[in-house]
Amino acid sequence: MTATGTPPEIWALAADGETILLRRPRPDDEGLILAMHHGMSAENLHLRFFGISDISVRETAKRVGTPDRPGCGALLALTHDEKTVIGVAEYNAEDMPDEAELALAVADAWHGRGVGTLLIEHLIAMARADGIRTLLADTLPWNRPMLRVIEDMGLPGRNRLVSGVVNCAIDLDTDDVSTERYLTAMAVREAHADVAALVPLFTPRSIAVAGAGHRADSVGRALLRNLKAAHYTGSVVALHPTETEVDGVPAYATPSLLPVVPDLVVVAVPASAVPDLVEECGRAGVRALLVVTSGLTPEQRLRVRTSCRRHGMRMVGPNCLGIAQTDPATALNATFGWVVPAPGSAGVAVQSGGVGIALMEQLNRLGIGVSTFASLGDKYDVSGNDMLQWWQADARTTMAILHLESFGNPRKFSRIARTVGRTKPVLTVDAGRSAAGRRAAGSHTAAAVTPTVARGALFRQAGVTATHTLGDLVAVAALLHAQPLPDGAAVAVIGNAGGAGVLAADACVDAGLVVPRFGADLEGELRALLPAGAACANPVDTTATVDGETLRRCVDRVLAAGHVDAVVLALAPTALGDPLGDLLTGPAVRERPVVVVAPERAAAVELLPAVGGAVPVYCDARTAAVALAHAHERAMWLTRPRGTVPPLVDVDRAGVRSLVAEFLARESEGGWLPPKACARILAAYGITVTPWRQAFDAEEAVAMGRELAPLGAERAVVLKACGPEIVHKSDVGGVRLRLVGDDAVRAAFADLAHRIGALMESVVVQPMAHSGVELIAGVTQDEVLGPLVVFGLGGVATDVLGDHGARLTPLTDLDAHALLAGSRGAPLLYGHRGARPTDTAGIENILHRLSRLADDVPQLVEADLNPLIARPDGVTVVDARIRLAPRTGHDPYLRRLR
Repeated sequence: MTATGTPPEIWALAADGETILLRRPRPDDEGLILAMHHGMSAENLHLRFFGISDISVRETAKRVGTPDRPGCGALLALTHDEKTVIGVAEYNAEDMPDEAELALAVADAWHGRGVGTLLIEHLIAMARADGIRTLLADTLPWNRPMLRVIEDMGLPGRNRLVSGVVNCAIDLDTDDVSTERYLTAMAVREAHADVAALVPLFTPRSIAVAGAGHRADSVGRALLRNLKAAHYTGSVVALHPTETEVDGVPAYATPSLLPVVPDLVVVAVPASAVPDLVEECGRAGVRALLVVTSGLTPEQRLRVRTSCRRHGMRMVGPNCLGIAQTDPATALNATFGWVVPAPGSAGVAVQSGGVGIALMEQLNRLGIGVSTFASLGDKYDVSGNDMLQWWQADARTTMAILHLESFGNPRKFSRIARTVGRTKPVLTVDAGRSAAGRRAAGSHTAAAVTPTVARGALFRQAGVTATHTLGDLVAVAALLHAQPLPDGAAVAVIGNAGGAGVLAADACVDAGLVVPRFGADLEGELRALLPAGAACANPVDTTATVDGETLRRCVDRVLAAGHVDAVVLALAPTALGDPLGDLLTGPAVRERPVVVVAPERAAAVELLPAVGGAVPVYCDARTAAVALAHAHERAMWLTRPRGTVPPLVDVDRAGVRSLVAEFLARESEGGWLPPKACARILAAYGITVTPWRQAFDAEEAVAMGRELAPLGAERAVVLKACGPEIVHKSDVGGVRLRLVGDDAVRAAFADLAHRIGALMESVVVQPMAHSGVELIAGVTQDEVLGPLVVFGLGGVATDVLGDHGARLTPLTDLDAHALLAGSRGAPLLYGHRGARPTDTAGIENILHRLSRLADDVPQLVEADLNPLIARPDGVTVVDARIRLAPRTGHDPYLRRLR
């Protein structure tokens, strides 16, 4: 598992949802540390120090408060007001190269609230960054809380009873299985704390509305009206500087004057008044805020964030539409929109209020309804990750719908969404897919990672159903709500008009589904069943004279034959009857999904009631096919194993980190590595570049060419211009191929020097590579998503072909295989028209090594292996580039608030 340390100061949640601060100790903390220990009971002091001597307490306070001790690390946990230390954790490795002694103490009042576990999680990240492989802890056998904390951590370990003391060892250098177990345990703890912290927001017992003034058309008054109209089950008051009553609700001037401290305060005051009001709410003991106000300045934003953290308040917003909880036990509608969310089963979280209104309206119309709604706005605090945690624990929510413009912690989002998605579909719109969203990039690898590629990698690995439009999202939601998932991609198209069936069949194929021809037996059965003149091969044309009962029997016969996984009915009303109306008198749900395309319908999608449920009806065949295709992708994702990250034992992480540190010490802003350093880093991770030499003049190039020519195809060599400003050699004409003999090498060097001039500092001489499939493999550090491994067809045409796939690290065996199999060049890799397959195992091995390198070295911002030549007898890295930049990596899975 990657060692990335922990930031000097973070806010996190205790198990009961209380906000606490974790930070490194400072010299002036000694008094706070002493005060915590002096407040501990004699029993707990004995459990910590095996005695109750004040000398041990004072030594600990002095030691922990001393910063920058070599081989040591410490963390403090403080109450959210930062006045009281409630936990101390430290490790000491002064006498051991890769082991450290662990010590933990928690204030008596905070026992059983997850503080110790939280401290140890972050201390583990610090210890890993220090190269610690094992933490050792001695505890008394009857110290069950400490033993339980270690046992529940999720890491492998071992306990031994020696002379009446339990020696505990926690292994930090874990394999993939142990890492997954640890991350899962940590995620479960985080979900529990997150849900507890959100209770005052979504099930508040009392609410105060600030900003409901004299104007009836104000946002505050709209919020107050909607709260009352929803029949909110708790108490409601208003905050108003002069009035004692607003719209029939008691009003008070300040939060401190409220008779009961509310769980939730809804803030709709002008931006200039928001920071002071938020601070007053915190001092009064308010637990949650909904801030709908927009237009806060950077200074105001900072004050609001600081107040929320220091007073332990969770916040939705600012700049948002509001929140809603339709459970009758709460009946909360704290939004100022005109659409009232109907009780239902879809959890909805959006950043845009307009999108939220549109989604609620569509879900209401379809009869799906809403369980919980949150317009997150600028996401100062509560995010999409928090909402997923809430919905996972909410039995009323059967589907999660997100429309987010950004991801604060995409790695954690991926993990949470993957967990939620196992039991509830997670749907989103893949917004920001245009080329305008592409960031400037140096290498081919980085240029390949467009917003579409990067976000596609995130959603694909997380099992998120990502549609291109809001309309498609609603269409998929209707299908998933009303019908079972298809077992495969085979679709039967049945229609009562030939043209409509053809259009539906084309739409299915365009969406990636299959419309197979039926077997002779099934075709014969359908001919006997349907009116004369019916076409029975698939698509099926029943003719316009078919009646509803015969149509239902046709559908059942096709499904029973087992040739297909879903049925698309393309129906048009005729003068002879209404086949759709007749169909709806039968069962709504069968073993496989059935959808209807009815072009005459006004709505894009409807859920029409039938026996035992509803049938999705679409006005357009494309929309129906896209919905089915997404349902099929979800079904395939649910059956797909999670994969494993192959262990790589032959890597020199320490050596590479040393090389990186040396380079960044010389080049403080980073840059492209010279060829020698690039090759050394790749070799340390088991990736060998084709033999090469660096030459600084023509005669040196000739000598190198003589040495390398016997290794090359046609006994030829290649010259490549080299210089810190030359990123794409082909762009400057910096490559000369198939050079045979001294004169050819000498002339090529002179030509390169003449054409490129001062940009060329040297040339790289290599043997001419044998022909094969040219590929590109690399890594890019996306500013939002983190490191991604990129793969596709390579060579000089890589940017033109645009054949690039990406996956977030760490790469599993299934991820690597999917990158190869999903490439347009897959037929060339696996053997095309009788050709021998290439060494695909070798390609996947290189992808895994790049993945590990990216995770181990956060300063690596781009790595570009292009071309990578694959042949049946192996894989050759012909050219490689690496760019470094000063960066500090942090474990994305550690528990922390935004």
